[in-house]
Amino acid sequence: MKKIKEWGISFLIAIVAALTIKTFVAEAMVVPTGSMLPTIQINDRLIVEKIIWMDEYQLGDIVVFYPPIPEKVNERYVKRLIGIPGDVIEIKNGALIRNGVKISETYLNEPIRYEFGPITVPENKYFFLGDNRNESFDSHSWTTPFVDKERLIGKVVLKIPTHLMDKRNLR
Repeated sequence: MKKIKEWGISFLIAIVAALTIKTFVAEAMVVPTGSMLPTIQINDRLIVEKIIWMDEYQLGDIVVFYPPIPEKVNERYVKRLIGIPGDVIEIKNGALIRNGVKISETYLNEPIRYEFGPITVPENKYFFLGDNRNESFDSHSWTTPFVDKERLIGKVVLKIPTHLMDKRNLR
């Protein structure tokens, strides 16, 4: 009986610690879509850091957030941070233009095939695009193109490619 009580307490502490870490510190997530191709493949695993101050988000970071889409308000999206408050965003002639400057995006496979903006990112809001620009459901295609800072979950700090998780590759 003493052993059961000791194991029970240890088990309870482990559960509380795991839930605390997942809720407030970091969480592993699986990517179900190709919106971030080629950077993130379908079914890649991501480690998302949740303890992050707003000034620690940098343009180009890959961020997980809840989108401003009423029917998808509880789904998590992963996209690249393109615009912060005050930025003017435009997509023209196959390129991203931020504050009048064409941005070099070496992670894209192809030029962007749509036009967008110019639009100014409001205070406490952020603008996100997927790396698979022509196939991504992101800020450029939403009715409300900005994500409130309260809807940000965290920044991707580690990507674990799907092929490394395939048990057949383990030896």
